[in-house]
Amino acid sequence: MTVTLGRRELLVALGGAAAAWPLAARAQQPAMPVIGFLSGVSPDANVDRVSAFRKGLKETDYLEGENVAIEYRWAEGRYGRLPELAAELVHRQVAVIAATGGDLAALAAKAATTRIPIVFGVSEDPVRLGLVASLARTGGNATGVNLFVGELGSKQLGLLHELVPAASRIGLLVNPKVSGTERATKDVSAAALTFGLQIEVVQASDSREIESAFEELVRNRSRRASGRP
Repeated sequence: MTVTLGRRELLVALGGAAAAWPLAARAQQPAMPVIGFLSGVSPDANVDRVSAFRKGLKETDYLEGENVAIEYRWAEGRYGRLPELAAELVHRQVAVIAATGGDLAALAAKAATTRIPIVFGVSEDPVRLGLVASLARTGGNATGVNLFVGELGSKQLGLLHELVPAASRIGLLVNPKVSGTERATKDVSAAALTFGLQIEVVQASDSREIESAFEELVRNRSRRASGRP
């Protein structure tokens, strides 16, 4: 059977088809991938790292806002919020989570998902932290870089002893909320014994506490200089 359309009916049919083409084209376009960026610190403390992150994406032809979106989550030193922030990224169904700004960010991401890939940068051994099965075969959904920062404390102390050989008491400022702090403190204390040095450990986890820690060190030094206990 042949159906004959008049001029008006033909224009209406073509107009409807033309209007539908953009909708169909948009429906066929893949959704823009979303990267989750999880950090234990603040944006101000991560400016250089975020810049390098964007540069790395650009080198692989990914431009934020053009063909990839980034969801940022900042704990701003309140590390207890990391599990909540990691859960938000999982709920957002990001394609991958970049966990930066401390070992706790990586651990929070690992605890939040076994499905979404995780890329981390940690200072401790990722095997000991439970992030990967082994350095040769990571297994699971996490991989990344181990900076071995925790092992550098004793090296830094040795260098300081060479630079200031007359110093006999060294202040060690640590963040008690960062994983690996206890181990790093033990390593530095053990190294201090070999150099015949005394270590005075002070703790701080934010700028206010850092100022108080330095004030404490100055007060202690003044007391020792005056012979007071």
